[in-house]
Amino acid sequence: MANHKSSLKRIRANETRRIRNRYYAKTMRNAVRKFRALDNKAEASEKLPGLISMIDKLAKKTIIHKNKAGNLKSKLTRLVNKMA
Repeated sequence: MANHKSSLKRIRANETRRIRNRYYAKTMRNAVRKFRALDNKAEASEKLPGLISMIDKLAKKTIIHKNKAGNLKSKLTRLVNKMA
């Protein structure tokens, strides 16, 4: 167990951040899952900018890697373009 006050605070802060990051990442994954289930191109085109914004914000905070964000955005955009 840590002995210094700063170490104890760091442990508490890390745990708080870990929980918050997991919440944001899970929220994003659920949003992507719901987006992929859409079959209407108009609705998907309408929701795509909001989802891309969410992904960019998580990449900016380094909750997800910037390359993963790019890959996700690319795949989701291709999905919308491929819809009939």
